[in-house]
Amino acid sequence: MLEKYSASNPAYRVHPGLRFVFSSPAHAIALFFGAGAIHPAPGTWGSLAAAVLFWLFSPFLAGAALFVPGLFAFSAGVWAAGRTGRDLGIPDAGAIVIDEVAAVWLLLAAMPPGAVSAAAGFAAFRVFDIVKLPPASVIDRKMHSGFGVMLDDLFAAAWAWAALWIVSRLTGFALV
Repeated sequence: MLEKYSASNPAYRVHPGLRFVFSSPAHAIALFFGAGAIHPAPGTWGSLAAAVLFWLFSPFLAGAALFVPGLFAFSAGVWAAGRTGRDLGIPDAGAIVIDEVAAVWLLLAAMPPGAVSAAAGFAAFRVFDIVKLPPASVIDRKMHSGFGVMLDDLFAAAWAWAALWIVSRLTGFALV
């Protein structure tokens, strides 16, 4: 699980710059317009950008419409992550962060609006994205396609939501 994030993993030795990010629409989407080019911890930067943008724009969406950006990001991400992974030579390069963006947006869409929920969702997602509990860990190891890159983060988001639900029930604090 954690070996994915070791310095020896080739996925974290590729550091594309802004020229690469904006060399194609797929790269711009996959690296979320440059968030994936920030080092160290591009996944954290991508997740943070997603949480902040969701928090800023969620007042303009209501109900089921909150899920639309996440579903769009997931769909576009399957294509963009697949193409960018091929172009980088590493299917799940650390710089590809559209998977984190889509998962964070879908997670936050299932939570009450507000800065506290956004912060809790961001933090919980990062923990479960790094730990990679099953089935995310299996998908991460075995599916080396754009769909696999995107899917493992959906399961991390599901684990994060479940953990926040438990915390909410135990503390009475409405996180989900």
